[in-house]
Amino acid sequence: MARAGLTAELLTRAGAELADEVGFDQVTVSALARRFDVAVASLYSHVRNSQDLRTRIALLALDEMAALAADALAGRAGRDALTALANVYRDYAREHPGRYTAARLRLDPATAAASAGGRHAQLTRAILRGYDLTEPDQTHAVRLLGSVIHGYISLELDGGFGHSAPDTAETWARIMDALDALLCNWPTPPSAA
Repeated sequence: MARAGLTAELLTRAGAELADEVGFDQVTVSALARRFDVAVASLYSHVRNSQDLRTRIALLALDEMAALAADALAGRAGRDALTALANVYRDYAREHPGRYTAARLRLDPATAAASAGGRHAQLTRAILRGYDLTEPDQTHAVRLLGSVIHGYISLELDGGFGHSAPDTAETWARIMDALDALLCNWPTPPSAA
């Protein structure tokens, strides 16, 4: 029997908060049961297991970031849009480090297809259309932007840049400049030259 007041949504949000506090890797059904001071078994009518809970947190994080990104991109183009999107991810990672990590969780194909992950790709492609990129260059650019933006954020979260000057904000701005310049002058493949 389900414990009164507990729902899958409540547990997902509590799991997301727990992830931000202790790290996504530490989120389990047992840890969540301790948070609610209930028996682990009372949670299984809402979530199947720890993997199900972790997947739900990942989907929540993807939804939250997609909504923030869509709002940030409204009415923007070019470097302004690129920076707005990148800043959404960076700010979200700083505010919600566990959820940000959750958003990188590898999902099964059906779950991924139904998630907000596709919205993230669409938002990035909308920015790239402003740079006049078409396929297959758009796909290459989506991968490049994802690698650079999320790679930098992950390294920064892990403290990788905290022991040297200049400040990471200055580096971040330079990265946005470099990505904008690259997208404005996207290289022609050798076979097409």
